[in-house]
Amino acid sequence: MVITMREVAERAGVSKSTVSQFLSKRYNYMSLDTKRKVEQAIEELNYIPNEVARSLKHKKTFIVGVISSTILSKFTTEVVRAIEDECQLEGVQVIVCNTDDDSLKEKNYVQSMIARQVDGLIIFPTEENKKLYVSLVKNGYPFVFVDRKIDEISVDTVLLNNEKASELAVETFAQHNHKNIGIITFPLGKKMITTRIERLSGYRKTLENNGLPVNEDYIKSGRLDEMPDLIGELFHMDNPPTAIIATNDMILEQVLIYAKNNRLTIPNDFSLIGVDDVSFAAFYNPPITTVSQPSFDMGKRSARLLLDKINRKEQEEEAPSEIIRLNPTINHRESVRKLN
Repeated sequence: MVITMREVAERAGVSKSTVSQFLSKRYNYMSLDTKRKVEQAIEELNYIPNEVARSLKHKKTFIVGVISSTILSKFTTEVVRAIEDECQLEGVQVIVCNTDDDSLKEKNYVQSMIARQVDGLIIFPTEENKKLYVSLVKNGYPFVFVDRKIDEISVDTVLLNNEKASELAVETFAQHNHKNIGIITFPLGKKMITTRIERLSGYRKTLENNGLPVNEDYIKSGRLDEMPDLIGELFHMDNPPTAIIATNDMILEQVLIYAKNNRLTIPNDFSLIGVDDVSFAAFYNPPITTVSQPSFDMGKRSARLLLDKINRKEQEEEAPSEIIRLNPTINHRESVRKLN
């Protein structure tokens, strides 16, 4: 038998509106004794609030979706966690979908979430779905981009200063007299992901600013399963790089595995910096120098933007979109050797 709010009110000896206020966490004019009685009645009756009724009343589902590129990345996990924490402060639940950077999966998830009437979306987007996002903007649907942007679409976006991340890494290598600096990234193509474009751009610019050559053979890109071969290509060159930038935590792990399997020591055989400060970097032997992203802040900012956008929609207010870029920091450890 389904327990109703009226039954909870009767058991607690209060009005139905008081129970409603309790469930909405509006305690301003509620005594501690009343709160205790309602709480006890809910527990005794095992009452579960009717979310459908709540949605109809407020014209909201109190659910938002996160369309994630991959949940394998520590960075993405932290961003999603921060989104969830921020949303829960307002009683909003979060549904997470994983696309594996597959534009078709991304499109299907976006359409599925909208069909389920979630209040808004936070998306790690791909360029291939530009038309879909243009149509959402035209229809006034609340959504926010995180980690990536799509040019020519006016959407609130939170992302890293990616060029700065590469700059910090290249500058560190240059200060240690490295000239042959390699970089490894996920696939590059006609419709590249923002992070990959910008980190590679920052790499090129900083090399040039330091009077160092840009050797295209030192730039490797591919899928995760291709990493062992790509890393091997770097080390089997006639003049291999003395330093390598792994542009995310998953690639860093692959470089470390390759080094172990091939008995290469860091930093004696090559110096290494990873983007994303994974937990093992600090206690790996030797500790790995990393560039940290403010992932929790990025998640919190993106959630706040979306929640504010949803509230503005209720009030039919429009606000100009903004792009928020947060700066990385470098954690100097022992994986970079100074060359003579």
